[in-house]
Amino acid sequence: MASHAHETIPAWTWALPAAASVLLALKYVALVPADHGFVLALAGLLLGGSVFAAVHHAEVLALKLGEPFGSILLAIAVTVIEVALIASIMLSGSAGSDAVARDTVFSAVMIVLNGVIGLCLVLGAQRHHEQSFQLHGASAALAVLGTLATIVLILPNYTLSTAGPHYAPVQLLFVGTVSFVLYCIFIFVQTIRHRDYFLDNGDDVAASGDVALRRPSIRTTAISAVLLIVSLESVILLAKILSHPLDRAVAAAGLPPAFVGVVIAAVVLLPEGIAAVKAAMLNRLQNSMNLALGSALASIALTIPTVATISLLWQQKLALGLTPQSTVLLLLTLFTSTLTLGTGRTTVLQGAVHLVIFAVFILLSAVP
Repeated sequence: MASHAHETIPAWTWALPAAASVLLALKYVALVPADHGFVLALAGLLLGGSVFAAVHHAEVLALKLGEPFGSILLAIAVTVIEVALIASIMLSGSAGSDAVARDTVFSAVMIVLNGVIGLCLVLGAQRHHEQSFQLHGASAALAVLGTLATIVLILPNYTLSTAGPHYAPVQLLFVGTVSFVLYCIFIFVQTIRHRDYFLDNGDDVAASGDVALRRPSIRTTAISAVLLIVSLESVILLAKILSHPLDRAVAAAGLPPAFVGVVIAAVVLLPEGIAAVKAAMLNRLQNSMNLALGSALASIALTIPTVATISLLWQQKLALGLTPQSTVLLLLTLFTSTLTLGTGRTTVLQGAVHLVIFAVFILLSAVP
């Protein structure tokens, strides 16, 4: 039954991070070669498994905390993984490492607003025809997301102090600070001042006949909290091992360097995207919106301050401004999202529009 979904901890959610920890320990004591093909393949599998394990444990904690705190925790956990992958490539100094943060954040926004939301609307509409969500909450999230996306990804191309796509150091410091402050204000509104804007009224859930999930016990929550930390640590350290092989694999496939950002964003957002789609199919579209928009916001607002700090401390260049074709896609996505999510009710048509934009994004990422 659904009510017992999180009463026990699945074996794979602790076995995979444990296996990753063993592999990392063997690697750091030089008992296994870090560049061996089998070791890299195993590290890749354990990285993916640890990502899913981290999100599972975050979901357990989220269920204990309730909405909207649960969605916030999931978004932060996913962003920690994303930042770890980006930082490992930035510090590796490989070709194109100065643009990996931009490519990943842009890809995350496009995947969430077009891929994840598009699938949620299409699959949700297939089962429930028309769905509803809180318009005030979605509008607030889109306002913050649009502002941050424009400041971080478009404005750097038009500053005069430094030639685009870079910010001058003082500009980068200011943008990173503003991004974090604005996200904190959004969290305050979401959790305290206007929490009701982000809560499902329960009517749709009751109509779907879904059984309410029972909150996990204190023991299960405590174990998941510890395993979440272990899983995130495994992801961070495995990312360091796989940063160079990922660059080489993308180059060997004949794809542009920017495709690395698409791969990182896709791997990181996959578990949360699955959770959002499942919620939409259960007629909990509000939960899907909280997950999707929250992860897109956290991707920009928490990643940019971190990479800005790395850039300033290690004196590395950080390219943030998008190419002209990416700018057009971003503006189209924000414009379309404002229209499709501007009524509080959705049908299959809105979802189809977002999926078309997502398909164009994937095409131009592989063939610019």
